[in-house]
Amino acid sequence: MKIHLAPAAAGFALLAGIGVAAADQVIVTPEQQTIIREHVKKNPLASVSLLGVELNVGSALPDTVELQPIPDVQYRYVVVDNRTVLVDPGTRRVVQVID
Repeated sequence: MKIHLAPAAAGFALLAGIGVAAADQVIVTPEQQTIIREHVKKNPLASVSLLGVELNVGSALPDTVELQPIPDVQYRYVVVDNRTVLVDPGTRRVVQVID
């Protein structure tokens, strides 16, 4: 009986991990995307270069990077290597990279 429970427990743990990963995914609504794109177009920023930082969703930006607010959106933005990056100001993690 114990032999059958171990694989089942491992399967549940794997599924729980997938659920947690999905819960961490940030969804930017279409309304927020419109606000963000319009704001970024009206308020262009100079691009910064960050050596050793990969621009992937979930990557953390260093404290030296100044994040700019976006009205009516909880996220901030910065332009890194000519790419607009949406960032969670609380964690400084990349939420979305806008090309």
